[in-house]
Amino acid sequence: PQAKLICTISLLLGTTITLSSNHWVLAWTGLEINTLAILPLIAKSHHPRSIEAATKYFLTQAAASALILFSSMTNAWHTGQWDITQLTCPTSCLILTTAIAMKLGLVPFHFWFPEVLQGCSLTTGLLLSTAMKLPPITLFYMTSQSLNHAPMVTMAILSAALGGWMGLNQTQTRKILAFSSISHLGWMSIILIYNPKLAMLNFYLYVLITAAVFLTLNSIKTLNLSTLMTTWAKTPALSAMLMLTLLSLAGLPPLTGFLPKWLIIQELTKQDMASAAVIMALLSLLSLFFYLRLAYCATITLPPHTTNHMKQWRTNKPVSPLVATLVTMSIILLPISPTILTT
Repeated sequence: PQAKLICTISLLLGTTITLSSNHWVLAWTGLEINTLAILPLIAKSHHPRSIEAATKYFLTQAAASALILFSSMTNAWHTGQWDITQLTCPTSCLILTTAIAMKLGLVPFHFWFPEVLQGCSLTTGLLLSTAMKLPPITLFYMTSQSLNHAPMVTMAILSAALGGWMGLNQTQTRKILAFSSISHLGWMSIILIYNPKLAMLNFYLYVLITAAVFLTLNSIKTLNLSTLMTTWAKTPALSAMLMLTLLSLAGLPPLTGFLPKWLIIQELTKQDMASAAVIMALLSLLSLFFYLRLAYCATITLPPHTTNHMKQWRTNKPVSPLVATLVTMSIILLPISPTILTT
């Protein structure tokens, strides 16, 4: 518990330092504190796979941090500025884009993310796909004025494509959620250069819905599709909620997840990027397929009641009110869109 407390406090501290800093070295320090604090949480279970996940995570994040430091030093060398918002040197911009894409797991730097997520528990996986993405996305937000459009749009479309494509044949829920995260990052990074505030809104809603999915899966102890099929027999209400939350994550209209997709497509059309908007909308159909597959397994398939499948249901854990709140918010927040549109 003490070690866990130290790790949690360090995570909060690292994130806060990066969010509130104006100087590149401070932002880098915050990112490093974050990386070092989450490593014990990933390697907690002492399974060879989680140790491997922690090693992969450490190596990619260390490389990305070194690149961030390198880009800020190049920028300081050219302009004499250490201010985050004053990133004017084109070379530094390109190096920074690469570094943050590595940190986030954007295509083509996405290979570490599904592996790492597969090696850790669901709660750590939730931290990795939400809290650990906040500092790099904030750095993108602060430098969005000077970022190069072509690489960002290319990476965004590739992320949406590969996130949807590679999630199709997965049976592990954590890997499916990892690929879902990659395709959502594609949506965020395509709009970041045109309307950074919209990218942040997309991120917040993504965090909300993903947290609901991860915590629901955690409370029904589901790591793959075959155990997901047995959940309806025990917790029909929770399975139905999981189905709605997954459809919201896919971005279907009456649910919260539709809001960022709608606003992003609208903004892209305003910016004369109609072709990109059409491609992104078509690629979201790929990811819709695997969300539907998860939802179908959770609610519509009723498996034969075999003894080995019922073993996991011997202990009945009460569902926390946090899950209920998150699920409700990830389903019914669409009516707030007029408020957002007018601000």
